[in-house]
Amino acid sequence: MLACRDVGLATRALQRLPSPPGNTSWITYLRCHDDIGWTFSDEDAALLGVNGNDHRRFLNEFYRGRFNGSFARGLPFQENPLTGDCRISGTCASLAGLEKALQEEGANEVELAIRRILLIHGMILTVGGIPLIYLGDEVGTLNDYAYRDDPAKFGDSRWVHRPFANWEKIDRRNVLHAPEAEVYGGLQRLIAVRKETEAFSGGAMSVVDADNPHVFGYVRQNDRGRILALANLSEREQRVTANTVRNHGLSYSFRDLISGDIITLGDDLALGSYQLVWLMAV
Repeated sequence: MLACRDVGLATRALQRLPSPPGNTSWITYLRCHDDIGWTFSDEDAALLGVNGNDHRRFLNEFYRGRFNGSFARGLPFQENPLTGDCRISGTCASLAGLEKALQEEGANEVELAIRRILLIHGMILTVGGIPLIYLGDEVGTLNDYAYRDDPAKFGDSRWVHRPFANWEKIDRRNVLHAPEAEVYGGLQRLIAVRKETEAFSGGAMSVVDADNPHVFGYVRQNDRGRILALANLSEREQRVTANTVRNHGLSYSFRDLISGDIITLGDDLALGSYQLVWLMAV
């Protein structure tokens, strides 16, 4: 879902992010009614050997589906044809590949898209702050291109992710194995775990180095517990060394709160395609 440099940029930016005042909190979300811009620091990018402008151009091309191998189906907003600069419009599901998978590919790519959707929602649920899930994302709502038929909206691509509620699609959240049901059920499980896990309440969040450029890691900790979260942002299996997991998780044995599995580190930790784990010491 993200290139190695994006994991590095996210790690560096969040490590430098100041904590909010004690009586306030961040709001953490994937998208809203507006467009998406790439607001990482050019200075942070340069420290990783990345040209900021070039990388924003890559992200714009990727998320509008014009980069070879892209799964995304976004639209440009306020594009500058001379520089290629723009912002991106699109629903979470379409940007994460579900639209392309359903219309052009098959079951394997649909599964990967759903994994991406659940992974990034699992991150906003636990990285800190108050998570916000935008209406429609809970059932994998796709881009709505009907706005182009309205002269009052035609010139504003943000309407592609501002559709009217599709109640037929919403009702499909109860249809076994439907994409809507897979997204909805997966989110319900993640939210239930977050609600019952006191270590996610308040407390500190610290970004850690997972020693793998495809894996984003962070720790949530308070006086009621400590959780190490590791997110594989790749569609390929990734491994995190046992020593890295022990050092950040402060244990040799863990329970993954998402799957319920007990993990005893005798070897490196293998993370499947777009897998997210929330590890609590046992």
